[in-house]
Amino acid sequence: MLSWSDNMFDSSIFRFLIGAVIVYVAFVAMLTLLQRRLIYFPDTSRIVPASTGISGLNALELVAADGVRLVAWYRAARPGQPTVLYLHGNAGNIAYRVSKARPFLDAGMGVMLLSWRGYGGSDGSPSEQGLYADGRAAAAELDRLGVTPSLLALYGESLGAGVAVQLASERPVAAIVLEAPFTSAVDIGASTYPFVPVRWLMWDRFDSASKIERIGAPLLIMHGEHDEVVPVSHGRRLFEMARTPKELVTFPRGYHNDLDSHGAMRRAVEFIAAAVNKRT
Repeated sequence: MLSWSDNMFDSSIFRFLIGAVIVYVAFVAMLTLLQRRLIYFPDTSRIVPASTGISGLNALELVAADGVRLVAWYRAARPGQPTVLYLHGNAGNIAYRVSKARPFLDAGMGVMLLSWRGYGGSDGSPSEQGLYADGRAAAAELDRLGVTPSLLALYGESLGAGVAVQLASERPVAAIVLEAPFTSAVDIGASTYPFVPVRWLMWDRFDSASKIERIGAPLLIMHGEHDEVVPVSHGRRLFEMARTPKELVTFPRGYHNDLDSHGAMRRAVEFIAAAVNKRT
């Protein structure tokens, strides 16, 4: 026979369990509603290209297919040289990437730095489909400017790698470079929150793993072996899934945001130049 104290103990456990479930459900609901704030960290400041110290870099205004107005910085290539469409990561804005774009410019290549919707002077709010629309708008503008597919290279940085993979799966390009790419945003989310059903709840998935086999252009993947945001295993898995020609370069001392200090941009310039020269 249960005593009064046993009933109280059972009641306390029940209330604790109910409270824990309520807290968990509230936490999951909060993560679900705020998930895009956990993915995108835009710096909305609009900075003029002249402040970067690079001559000839001009601001363009683009319009995505859904009507969102975008900002991009562009400098044309020297005759016969490729143009790099630079697709940046989830934080900051394009002004943060000028130092990484400089090696392409110094080599005579053209560069377009695209500011995602909601970032650095562009209208709208970021989302997966929105970023794909932004990338398509930038590629269409380069078409209009006379950049042929045989001279167009895509450079995708982290989150931007997901857009680069999407674009390269839709259209011909001369080369594609992925810096610190992830197999999918869902894989990152699931490893970050293993106690949450992320795979059911995530809106923006950026599933590069399911698309990378469609890419026929020469592919270079670069990843830091100490990447604290996107483990190097993601880059290795994408490399295994991709078609040839492909190259994987890992940096033994590299983290997520410092690959340029380990020679990554120089390697990207060499790779793009070689890929274009083989085509021409």
